[in-house]
This record gives sequence, C-alpha cells and structure tokens, in this order.
Amino acid sequence: MNAAYEPNAYESWSADRGTEIIESLSHVEGGVIVILHAMQEAFGYVPEPAIPMIALARNLSRAEVHGVFTFYHDFRHEPAGKHVLKICRAEACQAAGGDALAARAEAKLGVKFGNTTADQRVTLEPIYCLGLCATAPSAMLDGRLVGRLDEKRIDALVAEAQR
Repeated sequence: MNAAYEPNAYESWSADRGTEIIESLSHVEGGVIVILHAMQEAFGYVPEPAIPMIALARNLSRAEVHGVFTFYHDFRHEPAGKHVLKICRAEACQAAGGDALAARAEAKLGVKFGNTTADQRVTLEPIYCLGLCATAPSAMLDGRLVGRLDEKRIDALVAEAQR
C-alpha cells in the first residue's frame, strides 16, 4: 500500500470499481483481509459501502466484515494525509519515554492520534509495535522506520511530515 496519500493518486469510490476488486479476488480463500487491502490500495481507504458488498460476496454478515475491518489498525475510514506518522505505543517504547514524545508530536501537529491535520498534510497514528524494541522509542514516517527517538528526532520527523 502507498504509505502516503497523494492527491489524485487514488481512484474515486464507485460501486462498480468496488465490485471489480471483489470479483478479481473471488478465488482467494478467506480473502476478506486481501479485499480490504485492495480497496484501500485503490481508494486510499475502505469506503463504508464496500463493507456490505464484501459481506454479500463472501457470504458473511456485515458484522463479520466490519469486525475484520475494525480489528486491524491499518484500515482507514477516510484517506490519510499526505504523510503518515506512526508512533509506537507499545510497552517497550513507553518505558523508554515514548509517552512524552507522543504527546509532543500531538502538540506540535495540533491533532490527537487517529486524526489528520486540517491542511491534510499529516495523519498521526498509533502503532502497537514496530519490532524496534532494542532501539525504543520508535516511529515510522511514510514507511521509513526511525529508532532511538528523542525530542530532537521527533521534532525533525514532525517538521519533515509538515513539508
């Protein structure tokens, strides 16, 4: 998936295109997650009308598909900002000072986790382990991992995302 949202990089939602995506993956066994990823890859998020379409195609309830959609943090209800800054919120990063750095990022961006800045430039997301526990606290900016965060590094990541 594209880590960063670029205007016009994604298709506009249409039920016809959603149907094409679902049908192209009809051969994939248990492919709800695969279909959700394909929808997000095409549209930059998973449009709400796609949930019942997937349920019908897979002979599942809407609740089952919605449950998969909401269980995984990477699926979005709306397109992300131009840049996505994910800050690890797992225990190792918290123990290494990650809470203060997370709060600093929220303050500098003026948004809480799970939101996008008003100018649509930066989406701030929590992530619950980047596998960089030995270099905690850590973050990811547009798919690029950054460890050993401190105030200077988090400020630099925020500034880079705001460009």
